[in-house]
Amino acid sequence: MRIGMRVRYDGGFREVAAEIGELERAGLELVSVAEAYSFDAVSQLGYLAAVTDRMELTSGILQAFTRTPTLTAMTAAGLDAVSGGRFTLGLGASGPQVVEGFHGVPYDAPLTRLREIVEICRAVWRRERVEYAGRHYAIPLPAGQGTGLGKPLKLINTPVRERIPVTLASIGPRNVEMTAEIAEGWEPIFFVPEKAAGTWGASLAAGTARRDPALGPLDVRVGVPCAIGEDVAPLRERSRHELALYLGGMGARGRNFYNELAVRYGFGDAAATVQDLYLAGRKDEAAAAVPDGLVEATSLVGPRGWVAERLVALRGAGVTTLVASLVQPERRDRLRTVEQLRELAGDL
Repeated sequence: MRIGMRVRYDGGFREVAAEIGELERAGLELVSVAEAYSFDAVSQLGYLAAVTDRMELTSGILQAFTRTPTLTAMTAAGLDAVSGGRFTLGLGASGPQVVEGFHGVPYDAPLTRLREIVEICRAVWRRERVEYAGRHYAIPLPAGQGTGLGKPLKLINTPVRERIPVTLASIGPRNVEMTAEIAEGWEPIFFVPEKAAGTWGASLAAGTARRDPALGPLDVRVGVPCAIGEDVAPLRERSRHELALYLGGMGARGRNFYNELAVRYGFGDAAATVQDLYLAGRKDEAAAAVPDGLVEATSLVGPRGWVAERLVALRGAGVTTLVASLVQPERRDRLRTVEQLRELAGDL
């Protein structure tokens, strides 16, 4: 199991960048930069490319609706170039709350759009003249939809790699199936290892059956808050507010993918309560209503022995890359947690 970390989108980037070299020497293999309705991930990834030597750099995630497919391909190729071939393109559909509410773009057909974006990106990286006629993207624009002056072009620069790895963030059954079919990696959110097979097993199997062997095994990347120690249990409670935001505020009633995931996990009544409270503006009460079992199951905050047991459960559920949110306030404690994670993962 590889060990990485996530740079949160709500601040602290300069602090992370200042200690990233030390974390890399401690065994950190990957850093993922989040992007919601925050500072963009691309500028931060470019900065990290300059201050790291070996670790993989990942966007976690770039939203499918906010960039054209060719711009996404250009951006990935640029980050791969400045990092010396260390970039992985993390993509996802996000949700209507962000896409329509912040970007002002209609949220429609996310699965088909993601598939087309990946196909276009791979054509760009191969330096093909891009000619694409999909359901949602047409390159060049067909007659009658523009000036008529567009012509097929290929990327001017030669990419470091013609196949940049793609990781898709997905949790819905059809989206997970597509991910297993076309992507190098899968990034589910709020992953509960004991529930994974029942929640996603059929989708993963169906997608894998159509998977190109050249893609290799699916890299299952799971993000978790992490802190190892005898006195860190209070830090686990911090994840309640993030869970409440997603279950309650990232979407409307009947169209909240994260709430639906909690229902599929068996937390239906609690998920409804959290959403009711959050949408009523009672955010602290919503956080308090998040089930203890969900908080614990999606966390790696606790004593070393307990964390070791959870890592075994994650590996048994197919997780190959752990992306930790290092929640301890002291730098030395974060460093020690990374060292311990590497030690524990080495036994898996």
